[in-house]
Amino acid sequence: METVVSGIRSTGNLHLGNYFGAIRNFITMQHEHNCFFFIADMHALTTHPKPGDFRESVRTVLVEYLAAGLDPELSTIYIQSDVPQIPELYLLMNMHAYVGELERSASFKEKLRKHPDNVNAGLLTYPVLMAADIVIHRATKVPVGKDQEQHLEMTRDFANRFNRIYEVDFFPEPYAFNFGKELVKVPGLDGNGKMGKSEGEGNAVYLRDSPEALKKKVMRAVTDSGPTQENQEKPEVIENLFKLLKLVSHESTIKHFDESWNKMTIRYGDLKKQLAEDMIAFTAPIRGRIAEIEADDVYLKKVIKLGAEKARESAAVTLSRVREIIGFTNF
Repeated sequence: METVVSGIRSTGNLHLGNYFGAIRNFITMQHEHNCFFFIADMHALTTHPKPGDFRESVRTVLVEYLAAGLDPELSTIYIQSDVPQIPELYLLMNMHAYVGELERSASFKEKLRKHPDNVNAGLLTYPVLMAADIVIHRATKVPVGKDQEQHLEMTRDFANRFNRIYEVDFFPEPYAFNFGKELVKVPGLDGNGKMGKSEGEGNAVYLRDSPEALKKKVMRAVTDSGPTQENQEKPEVIENLFKLLKLVSHESTIKHFDESWNKMTIRYGDLKKQLAEDMIAFTAPIRGRIAEIEADDVYLKKVIKLGAEKARESAAVTLSRVREIIGFTNF
């Protein structure tokens, strides 16, 4: 059984893109691997969140992942800042990370361009903290998207550099965990790109959206003037709606609207109404569990305590060995 580590951003509510892109795979993985899922609250500090908002966002993400199906009995679910071994390992690994390679990070360059007034050291050394998150449990598989592949490559560099400097074979090389031959890309409702909270208002359908809010979003989804000839190829904005249908609707529903498109009889209002109804039905169980878990502070505290204990136990073993390898002396 291999060890898997995945970080969960501590900002924003979860949407259908998160669910189909990662969460449903996490649910399967926790039965097959030794999984560590953490809420990356220390990473979020680079944006200087307000304490009240910060705490609430961490709690919200924890609730929604539990409601979506992560099981604290099957996997280790914890808050990053509850494991003090992580920042210590982050410090130790920083000693072997070079400024030049950190400055070449694509994500750092992007942050530098977008936020020139907030170029802090945390942004520069973000890949080192990410590496510490992974190697603290000596993970071999990491579920990441395309935007994180460079960070994972840097993690391998840092792990191999540690092994080479101290002439050991301690840290394994972590690799991207591929959920399948083709990763699911969930389109947004605006007709462009993928679903995401950063793509603008109305782009994403959140797991906690009320039926009314969800229906309103879907009915506003971008369409065109309709097909101009039978069996023509669907433009991107319409293909996006069909991709969403394929995620939540019955095959007969998809077939019905596909035939309507090919025959030039499709009514977008009917399509969007059906899509909204199917999304509401799909998210209803998760929405119910969100409300139930959110109201149960005792359960949430139990989950956080259990996760912290399990994560610290694993991290302590790794850090103790790292300190020994480096040569720290315990008199």
